Amino acid sequence: MVNFELKSRYTYEDLLRVVRILRSPGGCPWDQEQTHQSIRRDFLEEAYEAAEAIDTDDTALLREELGDVLLQVVFHADIESDAGRFTMEDVVDEVTKKMIFRHPHVFANVQADTTEQVLVNWEELKREEKAQKTATDTLDSVARTLPGLWRAEKIQKKAAKAGFDWADISGALDKLDEETAELRRAAETGEGVEEELGDVLFAAVKVGRFAGVDPETALSGTCEKFIRRFRAVEEAARAKGADMKDMPLEELTALWEQAKRS
Repeated sequence: MVNFELKSRYTYEDLLRVVRILRSPGGCPWDQEQTHQSIRRDFLEEAYEAAEAIDTDDTALLREELGDVLLQVVFHADIESDAGRFTMEDVVDEVTKKMIFRHPHVFANVQADTTEQVLVNWEELKREEKAQKTATDTLDSVARTLPGLWRAEKIQKKAAKAGFDWADISGALDKLDEETAELRRAAETGEGVEEELGDVLFAAVKVGRFAGVDPETALSGTCEKFIRRFRAVEEAARAKGADMKDMPLEELTALWEQAKRS
């Protein structure tokens, strides 16, 4: 048993100490074995769970999930601290300096009276900070670990700032039609389907961007809609005393259309 004072309320410094104790000799064997890679997925899952708490407007859950995200940050930083590369204090110092640098309209004499001006300044300062010399550099800097639809949207936005974009949604819809036709031809020949499907998704994201629709939100909503209708079809099949997998597709399709109308 380690020497640790139990309290009714803990501080940020207490969290840092708990993680250090867990990862130290005499602490927790599981925590001692973890690496950046072994808990990488945990980090992503905690972030998504925090996002779900935001979506459901669940304050208590959000408080809990933000704590889990913070724990992940502290854990990763402690791994680096043991390796002698940086500490949690370095992480805090760097992000604080970044916020000050990217808000010269607050901490310096730059003028920015609107959100649009702030975002323009932010992008310019970010390019300066990361030594991005070309528009392509900004596209290449978009994280490859982002969900595909979000990455596509972010790349498109950066390309648009360089003047590479359709004038309106009509051009984007025409491009989507073109890519869909190419996907159909690829499916018929059995060649290049993956590439053409990617082109269709990329074009669909562009349509969503012109319409002001978050592609991940749109797809998530469709997933929920599919589940609701699938449940209705399954329940209708059971009401008939049938199992879905034993029913002809035509009958299932009719039930699906009925679910759409309900």
